[in-house]
Amino acid sequence: MKAKHYIIALASLSLTLATSSCKDFLDTEPLGEELSENFFATPDGAVQATNAIYNQLRDFSVHTFSFVGITSVASDDADKGSTPGDAPAMGELDNFTATAANGLLDGFWQGHYLGIARANQVILRVPPIQMDEVVKARLIGEARFLRAYFYFNLVRTFGGVPIINELPPRDGSNSSKPRASRQETYNFIIEDLNAAIAALPERSAYAAADLGRITKGAAQGMLAKVYMYQGNWGQVLTLTDEIIASGQYSLYSDYARLFTLDGENSSESIFEVQAATLAQGGGGSQYAEVQSPRAPIPTGGWGFNTPSENLNAAYEEGDTRRDATIIYAGENLGDGVTIPTVIDNPRYNQKAYVRATDPRSPNGLGDAGKNIRILRYADVLLMNAEAANEQGQTAKALTNLNLVRKRARGTSTTALPDITITDREALRQAIWKDRRLELAMEHDRFWDLVRQGRAGAVLRAAGKNFVDGKNEVFPIPQARIDVSGGLIAQNPGY
Repeated sequence: MKAKHYIIALASLSLTLATSSCKDFLDTEPLGEELSENFFATPDGAVQATNAIYNQLRDFSVHTFSFVGITSVASDDADKGSTPGDAPAMGELDNFTATAANGLLDGFWQGHYLGIARANQVILRVPPIQMDEVVKARLIGEARFLRAYFYFNLVRTFGGVPIINELPPRDGSNSSKPRASRQETYNFIIEDLNAAIAALPERSAYAAADLGRITKGAAQGMLAKVYMYQGNWGQVLTLTDEIIASGQYSLYSDYARLFTLDGENSSESIFEVQAATLAQGGGGSQYAEVQSPRAPIPTGGWGFNTPSENLNAAYEEGDTRRDATIIYAGENLGDGVTIPTVIDNPRYNQKAYVRATDPRSPNGLGDAGKNIRILRYADVLLMNAEAANEQGQTAKALTNLNLVRKRARGTSTTALPDITITDREALRQAIWKDRRLELAMEHDRFWDLVRQGRAGAVLRAAGKNFVDGKNEVFPIPQARIDVSGGLIAQNPGY
């Protein structure tokens, strides 16, 4: 099979699964076309194929290097980090000088389409399997959520993208499609998430062995975020109201511990990438390694995605979120590690830090089992506050905004007083500010600025080379345009 002919740069089903997490499957089945037919004939095959989609969430191009560059380094929350000459492609994302030849963008595109291909296998090939119908519906619902999530990342990064919702041709012929419009892409995402909501159970219905699997609340929360990007505030309010009323989630009491092993899959967790769950592949993730402080500390990482001075200065006095988000040069981290005062960068991402005392694989930090937080209950409360304000429900907006601020002030009686603003525009700005600080370094900031319509003003003020009408999206990778035979069009200005 000629994978180079594919827009998604994929090989056959057997290769797709062979490069996934399904170790038992690899140990017992030979490669080849017959393998894929056998694989989708059993309930166990359906589960393993679904787990292979989850496994793709930990891929280096999905939630590691490209991801932190697009979502965080490109924003005013972070700088490239590392050393000036390290990873020029990351520097291009930082400075908005990336071209269609940027390898991080190409990796992001291909990594997400590989996840989409795995989801398509489950969505299209699991239905005929003779198995428990409730479990079958749930697995397909998980696959549809994950496919929607992959497309959501793509549409926010590139604008409208090709919608691949079928299996690749078995003869290896070209399966390229032109780009769908942005709205068509969003409509496809919404359809998948609504199907997932209908099929998935609440968090409390899952057994302990299924920790981390997609829930109804996760699908509702992701759909609310999708509608937020569409400016459909009525739907955002309805969905977040339902999540709040479900009683499935609550704010974790300690903001700093939320991002340690103790806080993984906590009461606040709605969707996390499970870095160490064996059912979803195990093996850890390099997410922490690429952002951890550089040597000479014992847990030295690559040192990318460093919190900016702009972010550091944005916190109010007494906001506990600052120290929980930023590691400072010279800081004693409480695990036997002190960051040297003479180091390449003055700040590092505390939320990605793996403590020296945390368990890790024999391969070290690169296989750290630290989960990646994608959607938290605090995010739901802030989406609800923003939607309520846009709908003229000021009291509700203030209630949920102040719940988030209350935790942020910790035990202080004077820091971060409740917001009492009632003017819609002033309250909107207050919600946006708390959204930034609450979710700092959690990969929402760049996309938030774009959907708020203020990316250019904010990022230019932060010293970025942002061009309105161009840099709201990144260039389509030239390699993907080439393999499509020019069927895929480039974004304006690139």
